[in-house]
Amino acid sequence: MKKILLSSAISAVLAVSSMNVWATNGYSQHGFGTKSKGMGGAGVALPLDTMSAAMNPANMVHVGARMDLGVSLFSPQRSYTANNNGTPGFPTFEAGNFDSDKDFFLIPHMGYNRMLDRHSSLGLTIGGNGGMNTKYPRAVFSAFNPRFPANFPDPSLAGQPVPGMPTASTPTGVDLSQLFMGLTYSRKLNSVHSIGIMPVFAIQRFKAYGLEPFMGVSEQPTKLTNNGYDMAYGGGLRLGWTGQISEQVSLGASYQTRLWMSKFKDYEGLFAEQGSFDIPPTFTLGLSYKANDAVTVAFDVQHIAYSEVDAIGNGHNVPMADASGNPQIVLGTDNGIGFGWEDMLIAKLGVSWDYSSDLTFRGGYSHGNQPVPSDQGLFNIIAPAVIQDHWTMGLTKRMTSTSELNFSFAYMPTDKVCSMNVNTGSQTGCIEMSQYELELSWGLKF
Repeated sequence: MKKILLSSAISAVLAVSSMNVWATNGYSQHGFGTKSKGMGGAGVALPLDTMSAAMNPANMVHVGARMDLGVSLFSPQRSYTANNNGTPGFPTFEAGNFDSDKDFFLIPHMGYNRMLDRHSSLGLTIGGNGGMNTKYPRAVFSAFNPRFPANFPDPSLAGQPVPGMPTASTPTGVDLSQLFMGLTYSRKLNSVHSIGIMPVFAIQRFKAYGLEPFMGVSEQPTKLTNNGYDMAYGGGLRLGWTGQISEQVSLGASYQTRLWMSKFKDYEGLFAEQGSFDIPPTFTLGLSYKANDAVTVAFDVQHIAYSEVDAIGNGHNVPMADASGNPQIVLGTDNGIGFGWEDMLIAKLGVSWDYSSDLTFRGGYSHGNQPVPSDQGLFNIIAPAVIQDHWTMGLTKRMTSTSELNFSFAYMPTDKVCSMNVNTGSQTGCIEMSQYELELSWGLKF
């Protein structure tokens, strides 16, 4: 029976995960597993369920033999505003406020853990870490079509679109999906300390549309946009440690290496380093404090190194034409421009209260610094990952001695970044996002 359940769960998660994306802390989830998500994403020092491996593989030996299967309904609202104050002769956005389509996504996850003996376990975790999706039902960059330079023989044409050159299509946006599979070995070193190691295999799927006006500044203009989905594969390693310092206090630490991915060959004219899009390293420290028999407090600090991946971290506040109006090749090169994201430092605080023997309530909050600088608005219209705060709640209802239902809800209030970009003259505008997530899961102990 366990083999049938596990096989069915893996098939269901693999079938759906590759089709869904989201963004919270940059494009990383605020937590992993329904219980952690109800506590603001905290839990690196608090074993909760089999999804704990995605935060700290050392926790799995404390989870015991069990399986978790869940799904979340995620709703991000993405939009941008362009003000009517552009400089004549510069390409500008159409003035107004515009929303992205596709506001609802189903995102599954599953985890399985088997105890090899009293001191070690082997587990499998499948789910997603993040992604980006926008689909504006308009040609957002229509005014960025190639223009006649100021030194053109006919000065009256300066700043006008060049006939016959690519024009922006509709819709405009990107779709990035990521699926992660981790195989975890966790072991107790003694009665106090445990360690864990999890090789991670990752699959990415990406497409972009509506970016034709940038073909003139791309190293590979035919590998920039509207090429359908492309796939990338790769992996890395996650390491973890937990230690029980006293009867009340436990500490935890986890490090995920950079995930080295194959290149998006169909988009080597868009991303820096000819289509490279690795997944940045992450480091987390955490503490859990058992205030009494019913109440536990968890606190984590996490660092996501977005700046170490050129396609994400390279800034784009550079001219796309020289002083004479001639295009400069700035996309797809070794040092090509990216989204300009900065590293994120995130603090997460969560509380768990065992109200009764069969009911547990949770609450939490997390805050991260803004990853999108105020001068990096241009490309981030298609990736407005500006969320900083997460307010969460959750509960667990134990149905029997071996099964439970878990619930979490997260509200991410509207954040926005308002900026002026060098490539639009003096035109100003804002990108903004708000999010909601409702997650349900079922846990079964063996």
